[in-house]
Amino acid sequence: MAFTTTTRLASIGIAMLALAGCVEEEPVAMRTGSAIDESACLDAVARQTGNSVSILSSEFSQANTLVMVGVGPDRAPWRCLVSGGIVAEVMSMTDEGYL
Repeated sequence: MAFTTTTRLASIGIAMLALAGCVEEEPVAMRTGSAIDESACLDAVARQTGNSVSILSSEFSQANTLVMVGVGPDRAPWRCLVSGGIVAEVMSMTDEGYL
């Protein structure tokens, strides 16, 4: 069976579409915590580390909301427990407060 130019181009197009679905994307962070709780944790971690901070994820709970905060350019993970904007605990998940 001989392939025509059109058939070859169609095969290449299908292959490119299949590969396009293989592009690795950064996962979307789960964020179910409130903006007040997330903000309180960002402030608490920034004060403790003296570094730039960003939200990695937040997970609401009746007891305390767990907010994972990235610190510095490498986004080193810190854990923050907070409820109603009041921070209960802040802890480095890499080296117990090294940052």
